Amino acid sequence: MAKETQSRTAISREPAVSLRRGHGSSRLGAAAWGDPEAVGATTRGELFPVFAAGIVMGFFALLVCYAKGYLLLYGDAVAHLGIARRIIDARYPGLAQLGGVWLPLPHLLMLPFIGKMAMWQSGMAGAPMSIVSFAASVAGVWRLARRLMRLRWALVATTFYALNPNLLYLATTAMTEALFLTLLVWTVVATVEGIAAMRAGNVRVSRSRMIWAGVLILGQVFTRYDGWIVGAAVWCCFAVALWRASTELRGRLLPCFLVFTTMCVSGPLLWFWYNAHFEGDWLDFMRGPYSAKMIERKTAPPGQHYRGWHNMGWAALFYTRTAQVDAAVWETGFVLMAAALYGAWLRWKQRFDAAAKARADQFALLLWVPLPFYIYSVAYGSVPIFIPQLWPHSYYNARYGMELLPALCIYGALAAERLDVWMRAQTAGWARVGARLWQPLAMVLCALNCMGMMYRVPPVLKEGIVNATTRVPFEHALAGTLEQIPVNEPVMMSVSAHVGAVQTSGRTLQSMVSENDEQRWQQGLADPAGSAAYVISMRGDPVDSAVHAHPDGLTELSVICTTGQPCARVYKSDRWRAN
Repeated sequence: MAKETQSRTAISREPAVSLRRGHGSSRLGAAAWGDPEAVGATTRGELFPVFAAGIVMGFFALLVCYAKGYLLLYGDAVAHLGIARRIIDARYPGLAQLGGVWLPLPHLLMLPFIGKMAMWQSGMAGAPMSIVSFAASVAGVWRLARRLMRLRWALVATTFYALNPNLLYLATTAMTEALFLTLLVWTVVATVEGIAAMRAGNVRVSRSRMIWAGVLILGQVFTRYDGWIVGAAVWCCFAVALWRASTELRGRLLPCFLVFTTMCVSGPLLWFWYNAHFEGDWLDFMRGPYSAKMIERKTAPPGQHYRGWHNMGWAALFYTRTAQVDAAVWETGFVLMAAALYGAWLRWKQRFDAAAKARADQFALLLWVPLPFYIYSVAYGSVPIFIPQLWPHSYYNARYGMELLPALCIYGALAAERLDVWMRAQTAGWARVGARLWQPLAMVLCALNCMGMMYRVPPVLKEGIVNATTRVPFEHALAGTLEQIPVNEPVMMSVSAHVGAVQTSGRTLQSMVSENDEQRWQQGLADPAGSAAYVISMRGDPVDSAVHAHPDGLTELSVICTTGQPCARVYKSDRWRAN
């Protein structure tokens, strides 16, 4: 049996390991740039081609999704675009328009493109952010995989990740998943490299990676709330590593660590302040009218809750099953999940191995942080997840399983590499032949998984299609009415649920009397006829209540009803006069 040997080399500032095998005997081999058996840092010039390939893939995905009208399927994508638009298109534009529930970074990144009406209407304003994020995350998976496994298996992990149809679809929309995944992957890369440099005594690299991780954590904190937990976990990892370092090294790194700590803490504190200042409650995102808790109370039947509510077992089942179907076609997700868990266990077991410890491999396990976060969120955070494989056999928040995709790709490939190592260590001819064919077969399986998911319609795309079935026809019908109203005459309407109607009609948000302008909104609720030329109410919304309380001066013109949506009533004011 061939014996596996490992040796640290000094070809770069970070340790690399060569894992060469002879036929029947083991030998040390120095890792060289481009050595396919080397496990270590990426070589010079590797990342840009991977990033460029991601841009090309994202662009082609955009062409397909745009041609088929997929960019605005998600109501959340429409809402994200609406928030970005109102920052520059409002009676009082500015950062106060960001709102207090959805985190602000995605909306800020869309600002350079949202000002053009055509980019807003088509949904293309969100595509640049998501495509670049997708390409950067592919490059990040490659960089992390190269530190953990041989080149050929790093290629398998990256290919499986990049060919995920759900991710390719999200890379074309104004959703936040693609952005968050790139921030998550690169935060883990910075953590692994920073702690490895700390253990090697490289102060300069350790400092730069620590600051880099701080910037990425700030980005995560202002993108999705799972980033808050990732940031806390990364801070703990750096703190423990610094505490275990030598006294001299600790003294040299402590000032940088304090800056890093400030960056980690400042994000949540700024968001608390923003909510307190602009929304009147520093926890408005948790308990305000648009929080997940309040939405779940409004949508759930009285006295009933979704399966998984206050039940960690069911929550774990729903989330892990969702991650499986998001990553792999049909029921092969069970195999992928089992392989990834086995790969994670192997890496944890090898955490005291000298070479693995020098590379700080075990900190790549941070990729699994979304797993406990979402299990807790489903159980106690009023975040239901529905997939057709489990009761009630529908679609809701199925995209949340995408947060576990990097972990499944990386650690699934590590398990596959372990099988490769085992087969190469056997003396039987079939095992050695199998070892030669295993990696090419794995690449073929990556392609087949992509084709199979596209044939069956990826679940994230399917969720968007299903949930747009009633919303899109209603908003198009309402947009037809808005198009007939002169653009210089204000329309009072609640846009929190159906800003897509305004978007489709091509009207500016400034021409609407809505929640975007609190002062005009409150005046309008007190006197609808005196505040706008036209008033549009939807059953159960604030305008509907205002019309019933103050009907004087309003003449009903039409009623718009579509299946699955509340009817909208259009009124003309008899008292409104232009200033």
